[in-house]
Amino acid sequence: MSALARVALSIVGLCLLATMPAAAQRAADIQITPGKLRAFRAAVQRFDDQMTPPNAQRADDLRRSIHDALNFSGVLVPLADEAFLGAETTRELSGVRRTDCADWTQSGADALVEGRIYPENNRLAVEFAVWDTARCKRLARKSLSRVRSQAPLLAKIVADEIVAAFTGIRGSAATEIAFISDRSGAREVYVADADGRNARAATRSRAIKAFPDWLPNGEALLYTAYHDGGQPGLYLTSRGKARPGPLLRRLMPEIPKYRGVFDPSGDTLALVTSVDASAEIFLVRRDGRRLRRLTNDGGIDVSPTWSPDGQQICFVSDRSGSPQLYIVDRDGSNLRRLSFEGSYNTGPSWSPDGRWIAYETRLEGQFDIWLIDPTGEVNVPLVTHRYSDQSPSWSPDGRKLLFSSNRRGRYDLYVMDANGENLQRLTQRAGNNTGPVWGPFLR
Repeated sequence: MSALARVALSIVGLCLLATMPAAAQRAADIQITPGKLRAFRAAVQRFDDQMTPPNAQRADDLRRSIHDALNFSGVLVPLADEAFLGAETTRELSGVRRTDCADWTQSGADALVEGRIYPENNRLAVEFAVWDTARCKRLARKSLSRVRSQAPLLAKIVADEIVAAFTGIRGSAATEIAFISDRSGAREVYVADADGRNARAATRSRAIKAFPDWLPNGEALLYTAYHDGGQPGLYLTSRGKARPGPLLRRLMPEIPKYRGVFDPSGDTLALVTSVDASAEIFLVRRDGRRLRRLTNDGGIDVSPTWSPDGQQICFVSDRSGSPQLYIVDRDGSNLRRLSFEGSYNTGPSWSPDGRWIAYETRLEGQFDIWLIDPTGEVNVPLVTHRYSDQSPSWSPDGRKLLFSSNRRGRYDLYVMDANGENLQRLTQRAGNNTGPVWGPFLR
């Protein structure tokens, strides 16, 4: 076997080992919950339907979808109707003052949401207001619209804006996720709503796919595919202005390209490829210009993840003898080892606020998800389990982590709060689902 072939096998093994079933199991589950977060209560009125003709079911469906999206966010959870001491239905949006705040606080509501549904150029539109009941202060009043078939998406956007009005950071219910699934018999890239619904195939070539990554504006997905006789290359699937098809094909055409990750601007890629009989990370423009080598070591350097400001990259290297996390500045300076606990650490994902890097570490034959801060001073388990939890990816608001787990036999996608609570299973009875990555906010 050639040196290049041995390197290729080593890279694939290091990148894909975390998708294999665990060889050993623990005797008992251990759930690590660093601390409970208080969920606020939101009283969401039934919006006044001003469409022609009015439809009570439309208002109920919209309200139910807003409730579901708020429950997904876990920040503002809906107040039960039985607790309402005020009207269940909005009759007219309030002005800058209201006189019934005491009723809502007595109901247990921290926030009150009122609204109306109305037509706008053959589109479904809503106008809504969010109130802080304790201070009796209106926090936001907005109007939004979508085509009528997108009523569920509109409800999710409203829910995310409710969260934004109350906390300053919008929720992530209206975002999307991408992942690899073999549900069709081949490993294809899929896209789904953040709650796992509406899953649809983004690729259909039946070549092996891996490592999806979103263009930061959400209009395209980059992924690795084993076309061209089995040599991996980078490909783009687009629903916007980006041109779909192979990417960087003319760049080092005889060299396999194992993975690409966009920087926050979407203009530059961190590219994993093979040179000098080892795996190295390069930086290159999307158009193939300005190629620059970032790492230069005899070990295997893979799995890059960008800091939110685009100035640093965390990656995995076995240069110390086992896979560990390292951080390097964008210009190649200030290289330092980050992780020292654990004999096999991989799959880093940098949080949107820059405070944490989630990663997977192998313990007793399976992988668990841990958090480490970029200085390496704090390194804690988030959730440990007798089966493997792996490939963590942050929601764009930084409140949740998406990951893949084989805790029910096959690999499914799960989501949990960033403190390890509120675990939800997103996929089931649909093959193996791995390598998830959370998409950006809708623009």
